[in-house]
Amino acid sequence: MKTKSLYILFFLYVLISLVAAAQGLFAPVKVFTAGAPAYKDYNNYIIFKYSFFHLIHGQDIYQYFPADHWDLFKYSPAFALGFAPMSVLPDALGLPLWMLINSLVLFAGVALLPRLSNIQKSWLLLFCLPELLTSLQNDQSNGLMAGLIILGFALAERSKFFWSALCIVASIYIKLFGGLALIFYLFYPGKVRNGAYVLFWMVVLTFIPLIVVSWHQLSFLYQSWYHLVLQDRAASVGISVVGLLETWGGLHPSANVVALIGLLLFCLPLINIRKYADPVFRLLMLASVLIWIVIFNHKAESPTFIIAMAGIGIWYFSRKPSKFDTVLLVSALLATSLSVSDLVPAEVRRDFVVRYDLKAVMPVLIWVRILWLALTLKPIAHSDSPTSSPIPS
Repeated sequence: MKTKSLYILFFLYVLISLVAAAQGLFAPVKVFTAGAPAYKDYNNYIIFKYSFFHLIHGQDIYQYFPADHWDLFKYSPAFALGFAPMSVLPDALGLPLWMLINSLVLFAGVALLPRLSNIQKSWLLLFCLPELLTSLQNDQSNGLMAGLIILGFALAERSKFFWSALCIVASIYIKLFGGLALIFYLFYPGKVRNGAYVLFWMVVLTFIPLIVVSWHQLSFLYQSWYHLVLQDRAASVGISVVGLLETWGGLHPSANVVALIGLLLFCLPLINIRKYADPVFRLLMLASVLIWIVIFNHKAESPTFIIAMAGIGIWYFSRKPSKFDTVLLVSALLATSLSVSDLVPAEVRRDFVVRYDLKAVMPVLIWVRILWLALTLKPIAHSDSPTSSPIPS
């Protein structure tokens, strides 16, 4: 029965991937801003798809292509090349495949997590489902991003450091904030070896576009990407700690200063290296990483929060929670995941949830809770046996 629950969740993840793809394929065209042309509803997927064609045709993939799609491509040249399997397929096949990759990499990461029973993993996957659907409906890469980081951690726990490094480095070449997950390699022996693995995969993913572009063109693309990232950071503020400070406190802090303060706080539990041997501590740090890269990314959007919610689920379901933790978890489900769904009237979403960045509130509070637990956890306070399930089986 316990194993059966994972099979059920697997089919649920496949089902919502196909449903989200069907929604996009059958949706009417969409106008993203007044006066602009209408584009396909699954515009983000189209951006990724055409990035491959723009890459192989020697174009600057970081410029506007209004004839093809709305908005800019913002990922690495390696990502554009890696999207080739979907790009060459018709959308009716490529979009479902993209959805399945996002869902099933996340599923695989959770399924391979250490110290969790199948029941715990099933509840974790179920908890993530509403937020994953939000991300899939926006055809973004956030499910894949969360999955790669969790999978990288799970493989490191199994001493598969070569493949673990590939997962973590791949997440960086999707979103640069994934680099925070490199902190995992402090927890294991063979740091020089693991560092070499990371360097190897960084070299591979940096230069693999040379398969289809010249050295000069690749150098140009990295310069263009760098300038785009700088411009994008200054363009707007999303659902994040910076957004909460502006909305709730009327403050306008530097996003870099806020991120630096967040990074210093994140590193506080790492001071006591004796805790590194404790698997509960390592899981807390995994949860902290997943939440941090969302709440301290001042550009975070609603679909990004599958990454943070995966971290919240790992924090809660991988240990025996308190009643206070349960209140926080339920509050996160309501205020972060369900608050942006059709269960909430559109006026409430617009005038309260969006206006006050409500999605970010519970992830920030839970991240502080995780930080406190990691700081106060006694070194080697737990056995190596699986943690007791917070949900009766």
